[in-house]
Amino acid sequence: MASTSPRPQGALVVTTYRELQQYAQAFAAGHLNLLIVCGAPGLAKSRTLQGALGPKTCWIEGNATAFGIYGELYRHCHEPIVIDDVDSIYQEPAGIRLLKALCQTEPVKTVAWLSDVRSLERAGIPRRFRTRSPLALLANRWPTAHANLVAVEDRGLALSFEPSVLEVHGQTATWFWDQEIFDWVAGHLHLMGLLSMRLYVLAWQLKQAGLDWRSYVLQRCLTGPALLVAQVKADPQYATEAERVKEFIAAGGGCRATYFNHAKKLSAGQAAVPKLVLKGQPPVLSQPGMDFLSRLRQRYGDLGNG
Repeated sequence: MASTSPRPQGALVVTTYRELQQYAQAFAAGHLNLLIVCGAPGLAKSRTLQGALGPKTCWIEGNATAFGIYGELYRHCHEPIVIDDVDSIYQEPAGIRLLKALCQTEPVKTVAWLSDVRSLERAGIPRRFRTRSPLALLANRWPTAHANLVAVEDRGLALSFEPSVLEVHGQTATWFWDQEIFDWVAGHLHLMGLLSMRLYVLAWQLKQAGLDWRSYVLQRCLTGPALLVAQVKADPQYATEAERVKEFIAAGGGCRATYFNHAKKLSAGQAAVPKLVLKGQPPVLSQPGMDFLSRLRQRYGDLGNG
C-alpha cells in the first residue's frame, strides 16, 4: 500500500473557508490549470468547490478505474474535472500517466489511451483526444510513495486545508439546523482536536432516534475517567455536583478527588464561543426508500467525500 502524508510537499496551508473559497473561485474562473486540495474528512472541501463550479463539471469519485476516468475525460471534454478522493488513480501507473497528461501547463492537452483498443471502440472513445479541461484533485491524505506523483504536484497549486475547530463550527452554522446540538457542541469545542461537520449530522440522527447523542459526541473527543466526568456533567438527570460525583464513583471512574481533577482539566481551556443563530432547515424525510445521505444531497447538493 502506498504511503501517505496529510499534505503534498510545499503545499500552501489554508486555515479559513474564505481563503478556500477564493482559490475555488479562481479555479472555476479558469485561472488555475491544476488545483490540489488536501485536508481531513468532513471539512466540506467538496461542497466548497461545488459551490464555485456549478453544474457543468465532471465530478469523479468513489471506486473509479483509470480506464473509466479516461472515458469520463472524453465525455466531458473541455469541462472542469474534479477527482474526489479516488485513491486508485494514484496507485495505477495508467492513472499517473493520465494525471500527468491532463496536468500539462499548455492550454490544450493531449490525453491518450493506447491499450485495450477493443474496449475503446465498443465505447465509441478515440485512442487520443485534445482537451482544455482544468483539473482539481481532492484528497483526505496525499500519496507520497509514487515518484512520478511529484511531477503532478509540480504542475499546479497544492493547498492543505487546516481550519481550526472554531472555523469549522462557524462554517457549519451556514447550513446546519439543530440549535440545541449546535450550541452544545460549541460548549465543548475546547475538547476537540479535530472537528468534522459530519459529527453534527450524526448527532442529529441519534437525537431523532431518541438515543444519547451527547455521549456519542464526547466519545469522539475523550476516553477513560475524563470521558466519564464529561458524560455525567452532560447528563441532565444529575442536577448537582454531589450527584455527579456519586455516579462517577459508582461507574468505576475513581474517587472524589479524581472526579474534580478531571473536571478542572476539562474546564481549563474552555473559551466563550460566539452565539450563532441557525437558519438551516432539516432535510425532508418524506420519500420512502431514500437513505439519509440521499436526502441531504437532494436538499444541499452533492456532499462529496471531503
